[in-house]
Amino acid sequence: MPDIGLMMLIAVVLLALTFDYINGFHDTANAIATSVSTKALSPRIAIVIAALFNFAGAMSGTQVAKTIGKDIANPALVTKEVIIAALLAAIVWNLVTWWFGIPSSSSHALIGGIVGAVAAGNGIAVLKPEGILKIVSALLVSPLLGLAMGFLFMNLLFWVVYRWSRVKVNENSRKLQILSACAMAFSHGSNDAQKTMGIITMALFSAGLLDTFEVPLWVMMAAATAMALGTAAGGWRIIRTMGSKIVRLEPINGLAADLASSTVIYGASLMGMPVSTTHVVSSSIMGVGSAKRVRAVKWNMAQQIVTAWVITIPITATVGGLTFYIIKFF
Repeated sequence: MPDIGLMMLIAVVLLALTFDYINGFHDTANAIATSVSTKALSPRIAIVIAALFNFAGAMSGTQVAKTIGKDIANPALVTKEVIIAALLAAIVWNLVTWWFGIPSSSSHALIGGIVGAVAAGNGIAVLKPEGILKIVSALLVSPLLGLAMGFLFMNLLFWVVYRWSRVKVNENSRKLQILSACAMAFSHGSNDAQKTMGIITMALFSAGLLDTFEVPLWVMMAAATAMALGTAAGGWRIIRTMGSKIVRLEPINGLAADLASSTVIYGASLMGMPVSTTHVVSSSIMGVGSAKRVRAVKWNMAQQIVTAWVITIPITATVGGLTFYIIKFF
């Protein structure tokens, strides 16, 4: 007879890596949309850069992984069925929003799926209110920081280059965008890939295969590789939205947005705070556009994105809970 527990654990790992891969191509736009839209980088080169630096960022730490794995619910009480249901909910939502080109949050999708599945499988009492509040607070505050930092960086750059010719500004900004795209991809990997590491480590810990909640090296390598491969696959539908439908970007605008986004995201990673890279990048672009001219921002598209942000957690929590009941029924 096959070991059902082992098969379920393998299923968790494979689903988590699938989520990580989808997250990679779903969020490729976060790292490279600005540099592609301003023609600082060709799409092909931009995707290679994003994949390499996503991998490097994913290997840079485990603080976010520990937050995801320990602060939402007691990992010792979370069953493999619960984790599978949470991952399926997040994957479905990511694929739906990718298909329609909506830059929704993979982080919101995963956290919503975990909360819904844990509540269905173990009861609300198992959830950790303090940890959930910390995570939700980070998800809410980080877009505001992105908006403010985008506005600030754009104004600082305007002050630096106000005497330069337009040609000089564009030429130097495109060169610097190569570096800022690398920084953006690194910060993205440092936050998003660690969420998958936290899920896999949670499953290993609950199965009794780990004595302490420490992320194994093979988990780090696997998550980093899955995200890099997903990034290499690209996400062209969302690149179009992020790169042109929010605000028309010039090279200096893309540079400011990248600097703002990478600063906020990597700062959050160092503090172990999971944030939505999609939220931060979108709001940074809005901040940059507002620094140019408030009317330069296409607020109708921004409104659609915000709507997706708001509904993601309730939808994925519901789907996560229903998926758990379906798994238990069969």
